Amino acid sequence: MPLTHPNALSKLDEIADTALVQLVYVSSLTLASRLNATIFDEVEGHARDYNEQHGITGTLCYGNGHFLQCMEGEKAKVAALTQRIFADTRHKNVQVLLLKTIKQRHFSDWRMRLLFLERWLWSPTTKQQAAQLSAYLPFAPQDWSPERTEQFLQIIQTFDTPPHVKAAGITYNALGNMVRHVAAPHQAFLMVQGCLSILLIIALILLYLS
Repeated sequence: MPLTHPNALSKLDEIADTALVQLVYVSSLTLASRLNATIFDEVEGHARDYNEQHGITGTLCYGNGHFLQCMEGEKAKVAALTQRIFADTRHKNVQVLLLKTIKQRHFSDWRMRLLFLERWLWSPTTKQQAAQLSAYLPFAPQDWSPERTEQFLQIIQTFDTPPHVKAAGITYNALGNMVRHVAAPHQAFLMVQGCLSILLIIALILLYLS
């Protein structure tokens, strides 16, 4: 069962401050955050700066409106960051999927790089590399068990490069992405329909004027 805020903090209290821990949480973007075109740059940049200053490493995943973040570091530093995360109003429904002590970091080189788990945004190379993630897509980690969460983390540890978008400069706005996803395969159809609509309007105008 995922842990709520009080339960997660209670479990953290049982661990020594200097112990190395791994904490994985999941949350959902609020509607306001989905409409914010810079939300992902803000989250990634803030996480990188804060975590490097406090010796926290890990990975941050986004897909289908949900964040999943794995954090690794000293328990005291992770506990302080957890408090900040639960208080962040840019997301909601925050739950801890996995919390345990570890002997060594699993994501020591990642510096909280953002992984987009949206197949339609990936390059062909990324699709080949990330084929193992098919079982986890569409991304819906809210009810993952600790075992499933660990299996997911083990898979993304093997990537040479993190899943990335296929075109630089694409807006990461979740609502905009959804529109692109729906419209892209039907561009020809939509253009024809648009032209027919214009011709129909012209015909009606000419009929009215005649």
